[in-house]
Amino acid sequence: MKRTGTGHPDRITAHMPIPDILSQIKDNYAELRPAERRVADVVLADVAFCVDASNAEIARRASVSQPTVTRFCHAIGCDGVRDFKVILAQSVVVGRMYLTATQPPEPTENGSPLWNTVFSEARNALNAVERQVDPAEIVRAAELVAHAHQVAVFGLGGSSSALAQETQIRLFRYGVMVSAHSDPYIMRMIASTLRPDDVVIAISATGRSREVIEAVALARHYRAKTICITAPGSELSQLSDVRLTVAIPEFPDTMKPTASRFAFLAIIDLVSVTTGYRLGASALETLRRVKYNVLSHRKGTELEPLGD
Repeated sequence: MKRTGTGHPDRITAHMPIPDILSQIKDNYAELRPAERRVADVVLADVAFCVDASNAEIARRASVSQPTVTRFCHAIGCDGVRDFKVILAQSVVVGRMYLTATQPPEPTENGSPLWNTVFSEARNALNAVERQVDPAEIVRAAELVAHAHQVAVFGLGGSSSALAQETQIRLFRYGVMVSAHSDPYIMRMIASTLRPDDVVIAISATGRSREVIEAVALARHYRAKTICITAPGSELSQLSDVRLTVAIPEFPDTMKPTASRFAFLAIIDLVSVTTGYRLGASALETLRRVKYNVLSHRKGTELEPLGD
């Protein structure tokens, strides 16, 4: 391991992102001196303490000298104790809830500790959609999609990009010209090509994704219609023509996927099926073509899910 003290060419500069100092400690742990490892053990065991503690307090808890604490900081690439604590504080802000081992709920009768948690979260999300989403807004969204020359779906990040792809998969089978995009530069480029008879569907769990908001603003500048699937009261919702918003409280368990996925999938299905009925015979014919060619390719005899 390189000991990258002050002035070392590998040292991060101000324009670079703050490093994940906890990962640096863990990755380089085996190469630390024994006394430095004791400091590392203290840091990893109680990050919050080390953020606020003095050099002497950290040294005392680790049973080492104060210069050893300073050497430890240099060994993991920091300029000194002050620099180390500034970066460590950032790690606490970003990931405090990820620093403590999660205790699973008590096992249920079926033996799975998270069975009730996952299913109850899904049910709660679907109930929230039924209570909060205005059916008239679903119809408005479907009307825009059904009359659109083309539909561009924007979603950034893990869940939203996957949901954008799901929206494309739901709509193309009705004959809608639709494409999903999760690259921020491509979103801006696509938004720049849109016209008044085009539609954007923007998906964001928070409604604060800057790249998505900027792409939607560009689309509106070129007079395309915009639909959002997002959190109520968010900047994205305020920017959109049709607002399909739902507030989903999250269960405080870092191991569990976000429950908003279930809600957003339900909204996507509501929009897509309403679009299909609005298109009527043309959508039915496109579905027939898709299903005929899929079944002919697979040579199956059993009836498969009609919507896939």
